[in-house]
Amino acid sequence: MNLGIAGAGMIVQDLLNFIREIPGISLAALYARPGKEHALQELQNQYGISKVYTDYSNMLQDNSVDTVYIGLPNHLHYSYAKKALLSGKHVICEKPFTSNLQEFLELKEIAEHSGMILIEAISNQYLKNVMSMKEVLPALGAIKMVECNYSQYSSRYDAFRQGEVLPAFDPEMSGGALMDINIYNIHLAAGFFGSPRKVEYWANMERGIDTSGMLLLDYGEFKCVCIGAKDSTAPGSMKIQGTEGYLQMTGPANECDSFVYALRKEEPVQADHKDHPHRMYDEFTEFERILREQDMKKAADMLVHSERVMRVIEQAKQSAGLVFGADQRS
Repeated sequence: MNLGIAGAGMIVQDLLNFIREIPGISLAALYARPGKEHALQELQNQYGISKVYTDYSNMLQDNSVDTVYIGLPNHLHYSYAKKALLSGKHVICEKPFTSNLQEFLELKEIAEHSGMILIEAISNQYLKNVMSMKEVLPALGAIKMVECNYSQYSSRYDAFRQGEVLPAFDPEMSGGALMDINIYNIHLAAGFFGSPRKVEYWANMERGIDTSGMLLLDYGEFKCVCIGAKDSTAPGSMKIQGTEGYLQMTGPANECDSFVYALRKEEPVQADHKDHPHRMYDEFTEFERILREQDMKKAADMLVHSERVMRVIEQAKQSAGLVFGADQRS
């Protein structure tokens, strides 16, 4: 994989901290908007990136780049992914995939017609601890209750309270708790249980954006609640209760630090199967394999999963009356 990276913010710098540890991934190029030349130069020197660009079109014309990772603000995912796909590049796009379902479906259609791989960067669908939890799940019997909580006081919330609206809290940029943090819980629920029958979102709204909220997913025979907050904090966890036992994930939904499972009348067992400390390592290891082997089936399966998540988000937004700038333009 000859990777071209779009963005130079926190998530990209997080990626650069470990990406060179994965054999088969070459850092071919890095793009950031004009005015970021100094930051680009520093990152190029620090991480040995072959080329840097302040013109996205020029990076897409670079034949040494075969795959583009999009680590930009939420509202830019669709336009940057579309341009990359139409330029003949595979795309790895940060969560949330797009601002709305319509944008996602258009990208999916372009990828399918062009034969390009399009995949969402969502750590918890590749973590070894999550994979191990899925193996234990059948032993729990009939699932009855599921609870997810990912709450993290945002470093940008204080500024928001003072009147400064940064992208994380800007409805025009598809910010807010549902899109930025609760989406990890949705991915977990959809990854374990598929699509719910009914979705309802109760949001705490401030100046047109959800700063926190409770998402209710009705699976018929069991119920799931997903709590996501950027205005308060609590220990991250996921609890799955069945007739024969329970599973409890420790740590935030993007990491799954470890988990505990216990069957009725048996002592709890604590497990941790991760073999790398960085939460994004497993997903990029798998992305490299998918691209190298051209595993179109796995890529298609992950698009099916991402579509389930986008449909939940769409229903959640509708139930809470959330409208982003991209929704108005669609």
